[in-house]
Amino acid sequence: MDPNHFQRIAKALADPRRFEIFEEMAASADELACGRIVERFPVTQATVSHHLKELTDAGLIEIRPEGQFRYCRARLDVLEEYIQELQRRCGLTRKSKTAPKRNAR
Repeated sequence: MDPNHFQRIAKALADPRRFEIFEEMAASADELACGRIVERFPVTQATVSHHLKELTDAGLIEIRPEGQFRYCRARLDVLEEYIQELQRRCGLTRKSKTAPKRNAR
């Protein structure tokens, strides 16, 4: 994964509200209407739009327009790639369930 892309994803997921929005999309089996996302969170439509833009720019979601509506879905493939890169950077592998042992000080 490109280092800049990795950083964009990390930054996008660092915001608690944005992470909640992404979590909602990732848990959904189908696309979510952007209007439904606005209804589910106690923030303005403009704030949700900003969060969706940040998630889109990071490649974590796709937005599909249909008429006057927009539908969002999580890019779980991108999330999986990010997780693998994070594990690699931290010296973890998918096979290892525990953190590497560290020497006592």
